[in-house]
Amino acid sequence: MAHGAKYRVPFRRRREGKTNFRLRLKLLLSRTPRLVARKSLNNIVAQIVEYDEVGDKIVVSAHSKEIVKLGYKGHCGNVPAAYLTGLLLGKKALKEGNEEAILDLGLNSATKGAAVLAILKGAVDAGMDIPHSEEILPGEDRINGSHVKEYAELLKVEDEEKYNKQFSKYLKNGLNPEDLPEHFEEIKEKILSL
Repeated sequence: MAHGAKYRVPFRRRREGKTNFRLRLKLLLSRTPRLVARKSLNNIVAQIVEYDEVGDKIVVSAHSKEIVKLGYKGHCGNVPAAYLTGLLLGKKALKEGNEEAILDLGLNSATKGAAVLAILKGAVDAGMDIPHSEEILPGEDRINGSHVKEYAELLKVEDEEKYNKQFSKYLKNGLNPEDLPEHFEEIKEKILSL
């Protein structure tokens, strides 16, 4: 650890790798609600958050477990689940009267086609006004799960045992991974009809 009169200890949340305060300040100065998109290995969380002096106020929230309650049988941490979670958040936000937001990825990087950007696409497709570039969003084949379908078909032919291990949760839930794009469209229609 550094010593001396000029050494300044970073804020605790910066030391823990949780908050980029320079980016947070820029987002807060816009005085626009933030679409906070976070992804873990097995879950997706999306929230519309407004700044408050006491602490940030969550206006609307959506979790990937909510799409499971709507009948989604796939993995909750992939791109199709992220899109559906963003779509659900967008529908909830519009019902609450929140039509615009700015994207807050936190410490995640905006990599082209990433799952956190699928949340953004879902919210935009629901009707929210969020500034973004179309080039960075995931393609339609990744959003509807066609890439999972292609991989499952390839794996089923090459190695049946690995196929059963890789897609065990899909099979346990009664969904063939080859049917994911059709299942995705079915759940998407359910969310849009809410």
